[in-house]
Amino acid sequence: MKSEIDLIKRIEAYYYQEMAAEEVIAFEAERKADADLDRKVIAHLDFLKTLKSFGDVQALRLAMNRFHDELDVQSLVDEYKEVPTLLSVLWAKYRKNLAVAATVAIFATLITLFSTGQFNADEHGSNYSELKRDMENIKRSQTDLIKNINTSKQTKDIIQYSGTGFALSSNGYLVTNYHVIKDADSVYVQNNKGESFKVETLYIDPEFDIAVLHINDGNFKDLAAVPYTFKKTNSDLGEDVYTIGYPKDDVVYGKGYLSSFTGFGGDSIAYQISIPVNPGNSGGPLMDARGNVIGVVSGKQTQADGAAFAVKSGFLLKAINSISQDSLKQKIIINKKNTLAGLNRTQQIKKMQDYIFMVKVYN
Repeated sequence: MKSEIDLIKRIEAYYYQEMAAEEVIAFEAERKADADLDRKVIAHLDFLKTLKSFGDVQALRLAMNRFHDELDVQSLVDEYKEVPTLLSVLWAKYRKNLAVAATVAIFATLITLFSTGQFNADEHGSNYSELKRDMENIKRSQTDLIKNINTSKQTKDIIQYSGTGFALSSNGYLVTNYHVIKDADSVYVQNNKGESFKVETLYIDPEFDIAVLHINDGNFKDLAAVPYTFKKTNSDLGEDVYTIGYPKDDVVYGKGYLSSFTGFGGDSIAYQISIPVNPGNSGGPLMDARGNVIGVVSGKQTQADGAAFAVKSGFLLKAINSISQDSLKQKIIINKKNTLAGLNRTQQIKKMQDYIFMVKVYN
């Protein structure tokens, strides 16, 4: 009985990331060597995820109640004192409708999160910051709507959020996260020179959180040969890694190390990395010191500072191989020659910047 209790304590320490790096390595090695132990670990991890899912629902209810208490449409309008007489009348008549519309928008977003599984502890995005981002977008959209009523200016396209994408080949094929472009009305990418191009979504793989885009814009000119390659084998624990992405309007470099072979909750599709990332980094490349792409940054864990995740490059290549090349106007030709290997980090970053794009999502 004592050994079973000790095992449960170890599993929970593993799940809540309370183990030291050496303990994680030893525990994962034991799982690989002992199939019965691995089955017990998986069963208990599923139990912990179920408990967490229940806790998430309770937390959601509390968050909704707090948001309802804070919702004060009238105070937003009070910021804009000079309202024309006609618009004042319209506001007085329809302000309740506006508040209801905003509330409906909130519930619609939450229902979508539940129905698509994004609020399920078994999905990759369960512990990320997407819900918070969606709630903030609703608040901003509500403010923009009130501004439009008072100023009689209608905005046709409002950018909802942005992420990062990077080139798969020189002829306009890019990769980003599926959750970055999900439900978008239109998607554009912007290069490091500030030039924007319309893109089409060519392929999605929600399981791997991968989306392949193609630049469908007459102003786009093919890039030079892609300087990096995509690693097919797993990288080493503790290996130095870095990211390049767009958490803000200009490109940002981040440095860290590979801290676990698995992602959130033991997810074998992803690595865990100790590196500072923000929502805009989603879809950016995770690079090793030799200039190989070893993953696609997919998000961060909100409860642990510095803990982030990246889909392994092997699963990216698997997704690309699922695309029928015959259905494409131009084939996706993955570069097999790495020209970054002999360069120092500064030179690598300079050479890569033309291949990293900001992904702008419009609804």
